[in-house]
Formats: sequence, C-alpha cells, structure tokens
Amino acid sequence: MIELHYWTTPNGHKITMFLEETGLAYRIVPVNIGKGDQFKPEFLAIAPNNRIPAIVDHEPAGGTRPLPIFESGAILLYLADKTGQLLSRDLYVRNDTLQWLFWQMGGLGPMAGQNHHFSNYAPEKIPYAIERYVKETNRLYGVLNKRLADREFIAGDYSIADIACYPWIVPYKNQSQNIDDFPHLKRWLLAIEQRPATQRAYAKAKEVNPDFGQATIRTDEERKVLFGQSAAVVR
Repeated sequence: MIELHYWTTPNGHKITMFLEETGLAYRIVPVNIGKGDQFKPEFLAIAPNNRIPAIVDHEPAGGTRPLPIFESGAILLYLADKTGQLLSRDLYVRNDTLQWLFWQMGGLGPMAGQNHHFSNYAPEKIPYAIERYVKETNRLYGVLNKRLADREFIAGDYSIADIACYPWIVPYKNQSQNIDDFPHLKRWLLAIEQRPATQRAYAKAKEVNPDFGQATIRTDEERKVLFGQSAAVVR
C-alpha cells in the first residue's frame, strides 16, 4: 500500500496519474497547502522541504520498515522501478526518459510555476517578471513541441517523462500560452487527456478538493502561508 500525501497541484497530479495508470494500491492523505498542512510535524517527518507530494511505501521490496520519499521526480522514478512500468529497462530508452524527467523538474515546472506566481498570484504585477517567465515558458513549450514532432510520446512509449510534463502543460491558458502555436504538443496533450487513468486521476483531484479547477483567489492569509515563508531556525 502506497500512502500518498497529496494536494491538487501539477506535482500532485503526477503521482495520482502514475498510480492510476499502473493500478498500484494507494491511499490519499490530503495536505491542504492553503491552510498550512504542509508545515505539520507529521508531514515534515516525511517531506522536510514542506512541499507536496510525498509518499510512504509500507511494503518496499527488500525493506524492513516503511520507506518515505519526497520530491515528485524521485517518487516517479522509485515507483517506476518498483512496478517495472512506465520506464524502459533498455539502456538508451531509460536514460532518454530520465533526461526528460529531469528537464521537467529543472525547467518546465519551475519556470511555469514562476509564470503562474507573477501572472496570477503576486499582489504587485511586475511587468519584467511576467514577461521573463512567460517567454521562458514559451521557449520550453517550443522545445517539447519540437521533440514531439516525430514521436507519439516524449521518449517513444508512454512513460514517466510524459506523466511529469503533462500536468504543467494543462494550465497553458494561465501561463499565457496559445496551445495552437504548438501543434505537436497539442496533439500529445489531447492524447494523454483521453487516457482513462488520466481522467481517473483528475477526478480524484475533484474529490479531494471540491474547488479544484475553479479560479483561485488567494487570501492574504493564504499568501502568507504559501509565499511568505523563510528559513525556520533550528536550535
């Protein structure tokens, strides 16, 4: 049984998509990030960076105790190896998949995230910051669109690379992107959207958070919780 500590963000969707795709048994533990659940001691014991998602594998292969893992890329890699699914064992395909997984973790996710923040959440609209991240998101869309020009999925067969990238492309309108400018990316996006596992994963999001999919207006208190944290002093 996988215990998934989850909220309805792109990084959270990655893990529900994987679990629904593979059929691995799991249980969701909601972590409402707007209310500060990510700072509770029991969550920090699993995810010291106070960010979702995180998992606890209560039956790790060869393990003698439950195994906690945080960071969505690390979780996808672990679960792919655990199940033998969505990550090829072929040397070349595996490493091709992993480089695109890390491309998402180091590029698409952070840049689109900053795009969201300055365009939608920042109390002060800073034109330079908005333009900077909208343009970089656009560049990254172009990289992925070119990659998909001659293949159905990012690394050939459907894999954790696709699962990692998809939730960050879904909100393209909020990122000020015109998906029609990227025809190969648009085809890929629609193909993944139609997968039954994807539909089940996004239905789970609505169950966990009834406000999921609606326009989000952050209160001052939520802004403080989400964006106002500094280093905690440990004595």
